[in-house]
Amino acid sequence: MYIETPKKIIGKNQKEVFEFLSDLKNFEQLMPDSIAKFEVINENRFLFQLKGMPEIVLERKTQEPYKQIVLGAASEKLPFTLTADIAAIEAHKSEVQLNFSGEFNAMMAMMIKNPITNFMGTLSENLAKV
Repeated sequence: MYIETPKKIIGKNQKEVFEFLSDLKNFEQLMPDSIAKFEVINENRFLFQLKGMPEIVLERKTQEPYKQIVLGAASEKLPFTLTADIAAIEAHKSEVQLNFSGEFNAMMAMMIKNPITNFMGTLSENLAKV
């Protein structure tokens, strides 16, 4: 399953956006209002839970300075990645697109597609406001 958000223009340069997303505690600011729990485990891992959903642990998988950050599920039960692609537009503007990619059976994909799409949209909208 692959989901991507529309590209968002951010009023910060590419380096500032990358550094903001590299500090995992900042993801708390991007979470939807339905967040029930958020906890930074270490510099490469954080845990979050939305109301009515199980806890999910995300960890930094890879990063390419100022261009891309890839987070992935720490559990093999739900293998997926969340990628932020950051592109410079102007000196004080950048463009960010979030991508979700996961391997799920058809039934699971059908059940989680809408919640994941909404979650990704919220992350993207909130990033544009930060």
